[in-house]
Amino acid sequence: MRKRLLTAAAAAVALVTAPVAAQAALADRAPAAIGESESISPTLLLALAAVAVVAGGIIIIDDDDEPTSP
Repeated sequence: MRKRLLTAAAAAVALVTAPVAAQAALADRAPAAIGESESISPTLLLALAAVAVVAGGIIIIDDDDEPTSP
Protein backbone atom coordinates (compact mmCIF):
# COMPACT_ATOMS: atom_id res chain seq x y z
CA MET A 1 0.00 0.00 0.00
CA ARG A 2 2.80 2.41 0.83
CA LYS A 3 4.54 1.69 -2.49
CA ARG A 4 1.33 2.40 -4.42
CA LEU A 5 0.84 5.70 -2.56
CA LEU A 6 4.44 6.74 -3.20
CA THR A 7 4.11 5.89 -6.90
CA ALA A 8 0.89 7.89 -7.20
CA ALA A 9 2.45 10.87 -5.42
CA ALA A 10 5.51 10.77 -7.68
CA ALA A 11 3.30 10.65 -10.77
CA ALA A 12 1.25 13.62 -9.52
CA VAL A 13 4.40 15.65 -8.85
CA ALA A 14 5.72 14.82 -12.33
CA LEU A 15 2.44 15.88 -13.95
CA VAL A 16 2.48 19.20 -12.10
CA THR A 17 6.14 20.09 -12.62
CA ALA A 18 6.50 19.14 -16.29
CA PRO A 19 4.38 22.01 -17.73
CA VAL A 20 5.95 24.53 -15.35
CA ALA A 21 9.44 23.52 -16.41
CA ALA A 22 8.48 23.60 -20.09
CA GLN A 23 6.97 27.06 -19.80
CA ALA A 24 10.04 28.36 -17.99
CA ALA A 25 12.21 27.07 -20.82
CA LEU A 26 10.00 28.78 -23.41
CA ALA A 27 10.17 32.10 -21.56
CA ASP A 28 13.88 32.41 -22.38
CA ARG A 29 13.26 32.34 -26.13
CA ALA A 30 12.89 35.64 -27.93
CA PRO A 31 10.05 35.94 -30.43
CA ALA A 32 10.96 36.19 -34.08
CA ALA A 33 10.43 39.49 -35.84
CA ILE A 34 7.40 39.59 -38.08
CA GLY A 35 7.90 41.16 -41.46
CA GLU A 36 4.89 41.89 -43.59
CA SER A 37 2.14 39.94 -41.91
CA GLU A 38 -0.42 40.94 -44.54
CA SER A 39 1.23 39.07 -47.41
CA ILE A 40 0.55 35.41 -48.10
CA SER A 41 3.65 33.29 -48.37
CA PRO A 42 4.32 31.34 -51.58
CA THR A 43 4.52 28.13 -49.55
CA LEU A 44 0.97 28.62 -48.31
CA LEU A 45 -0.27 29.29 -51.84
CA LEU A 46 1.47 26.15 -53.10
CA ALA A 47 -0.05 24.07 -50.30
CA LEU A 48 -3.54 25.41 -51.02
CA ALA A 49 -3.10 24.69 -54.74
CA ALA A 50 -1.99 21.13 -53.97
CA VAL A 51 -5.04 20.58 -51.77
CA ALA A 52 -7.30 21.95 -54.51
CA VAL A 53 -5.73 19.67 -57.13
CA VAL A 54 -6.10 16.58 -54.93
CA ALA A 55 -9.71 17.46 -54.06
CA GLY A 56 -10.52 18.06 -57.73
CA GLY A 57 -8.96 14.74 -58.71
CA ILE A 58 -10.99 12.89 -56.10
CA ILE A 59 -14.19 14.54 -57.30
CA ILE A 60 -13.44 13.70 -60.94
CA ILE A 61 -12.51 10.09 -60.18
CA ASP A 62 -15.50 9.53 -57.88
CA ASP A 63 -18.02 10.90 -60.40
CA ASP A 64 -19.28 7.43 -61.42
CA ASP A 65 -22.70 7.01 -59.77
CA GLU A 66 -23.86 4.00 -61.81
CA PRO A 67 -24.19 0.69 -59.95
CA THR A 68 -21.85 -2.13 -60.97
CA SER A 69 -24.57 -4.82 -60.77
CA PRO A 70 -27.17 -5.07 -63.56
